[in-house]
Amino acid sequence: MKKNQIVDLKITDLSYQAMGVAHYEGMTVFVNNALPGEVVTAKILKVKKRYAFAKIEEIKKESPDRVTVKLNQWVQTGLASLAHIKYDKQLEFKRNQVVNLLKKAHMKNVEVGETLPSPEQTGYRNKAQVPVREVKGQLEIGFFRRHSHDLVPLTNFFTTDPEIDRVLVAVRDLLRKYQIPAYDEINNKGEVRYLDVRRSKATGEIMVILVCLHKDFPQLPDLAKDIEKIKGVTSLILNYNPKKTNVILGKTDYLVFGEPQITDKIGDLKFKISPESFFQINSLQTPRLYNLAIKQADLKPKDVVVDAYSGIGTIGLSVAKHVKSVRGIEVVRDAVKDANANAKLNGINNAKYTTGKAEKIMPRWASEGMKTDVIFVDPPRKGLTPEFIDAAVKTKPKKIVYISCNPATLVRDLQLFQTKDYTFNRIDPVDMFPQTPHVESVTVLERTGK
Repeated sequence: MKKNQIVDLKITDLSYQAMGVAHYEGMTVFVNNALPGEVVTAKILKVKKRYAFAKIEEIKKESPDRVTVKLNQWVQTGLASLAHIKYDKQLEFKRNQVVNLLKKAHMKNVEVGETLPSPEQTGYRNKAQVPVREVKGQLEIGFFRRHSHDLVPLTNFFTTDPEIDRVLVAVRDLLRKYQIPAYDEINNKGEVRYLDVRRSKATGEIMVILVCLHKDFPQLPDLAKDIEKIKGVTSLILNYNPKKTNVILGKTDYLVFGEPQITDKIGDLKFKISPESFFQINSLQTPRLYNLAIKQADLKPKDVVVDAYSGIGTIGLSVAKHVKSVRGIEVVRDAVKDANANAKLNGINNAKYTTGKAEKIMPRWASEGMKTDVIFVDPPRKGLTPEFIDAAVKTKPKKIVYISCNPATLVRDLQLFQTKDYTFNRIDPVDMFPQTPHVESVTVLERTGK
C-alpha cells in the first residue's frame, strides 16, 4: 500500500475516534467520514507498518444510518465527527464503546444501560475555545483539521450555543477592523492566539476571553470599547500566554471590563464561574447526569460524602441536600475559593471545600476520626491514579461513585478497584457531547470486605 493509492474498501466497523474501519491486503485502514456497511472508493493519505489512513473519494454503497451534513468541515476537523450519523446510532455507538472495553477486560457480566440522550443534540455547548490564525493573508477563526494544525475557517461551530457563535464572529470582525495580528505558532509571533467565549444559559451573561501573546497591545482600549457594545457581552478578560506551547490558557488573567465571573445554573443551584474554572459544557444534560449518579448511589440522610476532584463544587453541592455533610477536595486554589462561595451563594451550610490532593487529605481525615460513607469522583480523561485508589480504599467508604469521561481509563480503574474488595454490576453511559465520540458514564462501586 502506498500514499495516494486509490482503493475500494468495505467498511466493517467504527473506531473509538469514529473513523470507518476497513481491511485491505492485511492492512487496517481508517477512513474518515465512513460508516459500517458502506462500500467506498478511498485515497490513501498516510501509511504505517500495519495500518493506514484514507479519505473518501466516492461512496458506492451508502449506509441507511448516514445523515447528510451540509458543512462537512465539522466532520473533517473532528469538531463533530459523528455529525453524519443518525442520533440513535450515535447513542448505540457510545454504549458499544463501553461494552467492547468490558469484553476485552473479561467483564462480560456487567450490565450496561442504554445511553442517556442529551436534551439538545446541537448548540448545547456553553463554552467555545477557538484558535485565531492567518489564512491566505486574513485573520480567521475556526478549528484545526484532524491530525494537523491547518486551520479550517468556520463561523458555525454546530455544537456550540448559537449566541456564542454570533459573538465569536463579531469579535473576529473587530480583530480584523483594528488589524490585530493573529498568532503565528511557528515563530511565536502575532497577538491573539485563541478566542474563549463562555455563555450562561441561565442568565445569558457572556464572558469573552482573549488569549494573547502579550499582556497588552496598542489597539486594546478601542477594541474593548467595541466588544462592550456586542449584545450580551458582560465581561472581557485578557489571558496572558507568552509560551510556545499547545496549552491554550496562560496562568494570568487581566480583567479589561465587567465582572470577573458569570453565573450559571445546574438545576436549581447557582454557580459563579471564573475564566479558568471547569464547568460542565452541556448545561441542560449536567443535572440529568448528576441526578442519575445520586439515584444510583442510593444516598442516605446520615451519609458523609467526600467530593474528590471537586472543582467549583458542582457535584458536591448537588449532593448536599441528600446527605448529612459534604467535604470537597481540589488542587486548584481558586476553584476551592469558588466552591465555598458557591455553597454560600446557594445557602448550603453542610458543604465545605479544602485545597490539596485527595490522596493526602482523605487519609488524614480518616486518622482524625472522620467516617466517610460515599466518595464521588469525576476525574479528567486520564482517570484515577493508583495512589488515589489506594487512599480512597483505605478510608473504607461503603460506596464510590465514579463519574467518568473516558471509558478506557474507567475500565482500567474498575479492574484495580476489584482487587481491593470493591465490586460493581452496572455502568450507565450518558451523552454529554452529542455529535462527538465522547461518552460519560456513571458507575457505583460497593465495598464487599469488612
